[in-house]
Amino acid sequence: MTAPARLSPGDPAPGFSLPTDTGAQLALTDLRGRKVVLYAYPAAMTPGCTKQACDFRDSLASLQAAGYEVVGISPDKPEKLAKFRERDAITFPLVADTDKSVLTAYGAYGEKQMYGRTVTGVIRSTFVIDEEGRIERALYNVKATGHVAKLRRDLGLD
Repeated sequence: MTAPARLSPGDPAPGFSLPTDTGAQLALTDLRGRKVVLYAYPAAMTPGCTKQACDFRDSLASLQAAGYEVVGISPDKPEKLAKFRERDAITFPLVADTDKSVLTAYGAYGEKQMYGRTVTGVIRSTFVIDEEGRIERALYNVKATGHVAKLRRDLGLD
């Protein structure tokens, strides 16, 4: 597997309709007219992913006040996402991309470096999608810790 194709500002955001942590379906078109922060993370309930989810949770009110909806996406099954939501009081939708097709379409699944080795997996990434469904920002290989604060600064919220 080679490096995935990456999205750039202005590109149309790949559409999706995926099961959520509540068992409902969430489609990108459901969020049309609102700005969306879609963040891809490797695995629910792991230390880094928990820290990142809690950072988004703790910043959710100010992100929403600025017009942003937050959605987390991972290859986990909806049942695991439900446990993650309950355990860590996650207050935004988590969607399950178990076949990794949406993650791949966003360039957030493929080869990456981990502990000096090349592995295939989820590339921790964040996408800001505008009201018309176009990529405003595509951030790849972000850090689990400190990323939300940087994103808030980049969006002019701090």
